[in-house]
Amino acid sequence: MDASGKRFSIGFDNIGWLEGLEDDPGDCCAHGDAVAHIGDEILTYYATLNATALYLLKSLKEDHHAYEEEQFLPCCGFNIFEKSDGSGDVVILGCPNGVDWDLEHDGDTVILTTNSGARTTVPFDEYRSEVLRFADKVEAFYDSQPPRRPSEDDASAYQAFWNEWHRRRSEA
Repeated sequence: MDASGKRFSIGFDNIGWLEGLEDDPGDCCAHGDAVAHIGDEILTYYATLNATALYLLKSLKEDHHAYEEEQFLPCCGFNIFEKSDGSGDVVILGCPNGVDWDLEHDGDTVILTTNSGARTTVPFDEYRSEVLRFADKVEAFYDSQPPRRPSEDDASAYQAFWNEWHRRRSEA
């Protein structure tokens, strides 16, 4: 449980572009020190925060199985591809490193299970509120920065990323 008594909270510190490099408008991935409180566990990782936010937004409607899909706290997300199924969704590929947990929807709750096997049940409304707060903070960082300029090859997928983000955010 975090200091405020929440069964689930997620935040970050030190958000920025590639560690140790000055801002490069071609860098489209925001990184930072992510901290997730799940029940009595604290999970930390230097993660790709924009990918984390999108995965959390997806989790508002979809179950998530640890390490079978993208990690909630991924190391990197250097390739974005539009899915060819017409959903408007994207796939973000990176390396296999990161921190993850299971998420299962159960009525008006979500059940979070960490790698240790600890299960935490969180009311869905509280979970949704925390996910939206996190996503909004990440987006506020992007809004405060010079516009990103993905390569010509990546521009369409980068736009699809934000389209999916905004669609999922508005549906929440």
